[in-house]
Amino acid sequence: MPPSKLFAVAVLVFLVVFPGSLNAEVTAIKAGRVVDPETGSVSANQVILVEGRLIKAIGADIAIPKDAPVIDLSKATVLPGLFDCHTHLCIAPVKPAGESPREFYGALLLSTVSNTTGYRAIHGVANARAMLESGFTTVRDVGNSGNYADTDLRRAIEEGVVPGPTVLNAGRIIAPMGGQFPSRIPPFFAELFGPSNDYIGVLNPERPGLGNPEYFFADTPEELRKAVRENVLYGARVIKLVVDDQMFVYSADDIRVVVEEARRANMRVCAHCMTDAGARNAAEAGVASIEHGFLVSDETLAVMKVNGVTLVGTDFTEEAGKAMGLPPGVHARVVDRIRRASAAGVPLAFGSDVFFAVPGKTIGDTALSFIDSAVLAGVSPTAILKQMITNPARLLGVENERGALKPGMAADIIAVSGNPIEDVNALKRVSFVMKEGRVIRP
Repeated sequence: MPPSKLFAVAVLVFLVVFPGSLNAEVTAIKAGRVVDPETGSVSANQVILVEGRLIKAIGADIAIPKDAPVIDLSKATVLPGLFDCHTHLCIAPVKPAGESPREFYGALLLSTVSNTTGYRAIHGVANARAMLESGFTTVRDVGNSGNYADTDLRRAIEEGVVPGPTVLNAGRIIAPMGGQFPSRIPPFFAELFGPSNDYIGVLNPERPGLGNPEYFFADTPEELRKAVRENVLYGARVIKLVVDDQMFVYSADDIRVVVEEARRANMRVCAHCMTDAGARNAAEAGVASIEHGFLVSDETLAVMKVNGVTLVGTDFTEEAGKAMGLPPGVHARVVDRIRRASAAGVPLAFGSDVFFAVPGKTIGDTALSFIDSAVLAGVSPTAILKQMITNPARLLGVENERGALKPGMAADIIAVSGNPIEDVNALKRVSFVMKEGRVIRP
């Protein structure tokens, strides 16, 4: 008998004699409290059955199968895994380079042109693990990954080669000529950080290729469409567009070209916007989210609400601001923007943008600290939970797969000490992490 037929017969015999051998093992979790992040409701003494990668059942009267492994979280609060909608996993964290934004900004730009794609991928592995162990089971990674290190990282995580959160990656960032390499500190920095005419000059006429592969420089509709298509081809899962880090700003019509081309591939667009003019154009063009939006006006927030555009605020703390060399007053503007966006009814989704090193903290620890900015802005614990789980799941289009503890959903489960509905700082005390049924942090 040929070897191929012999193998087929062996498989058939195995399935007939041992029909249950390929069934996934059921694991039971005893949860002291389970939080529904969408409603803020808390249910006591719940049992969660996990089969393979999915939740099989959840409730107070669920029978635990005989011989099923049991994870005892009866003294903890259990909830779905957290989301971070603005990460840069493949950036080697930038250390404080001085006492001014210019020095830090220059160090960041130089880092992006000096580090190879392989070196970025190694940092991506370390950062992905740190984020997962901190409770972030899903992230949207928005670029600065060299020549598609983020695609390789996503594949390695999906194939089980390395541990990490579920990743929706952006590939190469699309931007106007110059990308985020301005010749001088951009004008919006003057409004946020004070006037400066300092020359940076990372790119110059003798080295125009330094922006490649960090960015697609796209300035015409044809270039914009090609940039989207190439990202799709090379494994991006979301499109990242820098709208306004140069003297010139993409128009609403420019942005619509990207939105429409991405939609053809069933993908969404996130738009980096520092100026109000850039944010207004992006909101009118129908992007899925505006990143940062530090200078967004109430009028633009109103447009965002009408068009269903989510704000991913990257609301850094005062400590993080110091790590970037920012003046103390900048954080107050961030907190004010959170208040105004919340009052306007704009959907908010958590994003950290941690590309810098904070002594004594992992990238995940620093990301969790950003909760403090929302607390200062008066956002309730229930609303913060929605911003960290429910709203991001919808923004990323995975609300039918992740972001809730329901049968058929991915078994992305974390546990914390305390009750985050009463004290949202409990989210900083993650004691257990399960990703797609696999225990990461016991």
